[in-house]
Amino acid sequence: MSFTPDSLAEMNTLLLFTPATHLKGIKIHHTADPVLVAAAQRLFDRGFITQADGGYLTNLGTRASEHAHALFTMLNASRSE
Repeated sequence: MSFTPDSLAEMNTLLLFTPATHLKGIKIHHTADPVLVAAAQRLFDRGFITQADGGYLTNLGTRASEHAHALFTMLNASRSE
């Protein structure tokens, strides 16, 4: 099993959010990288974000973003930790 380019794009999109607050959303403009636009659409379709062009995280999206941030931190920690 491995991450697909689509799932990596979705995780990168989730990293754009700040899961600690529901008051900060994002806006993905139609002129953004098509990979990012498509990832946001898929996240919206599956109920992770409130708008197809970003918006806010849903409860599911908040959990997913927290996990994405945690995984990113773990993978980028120095080996001495």
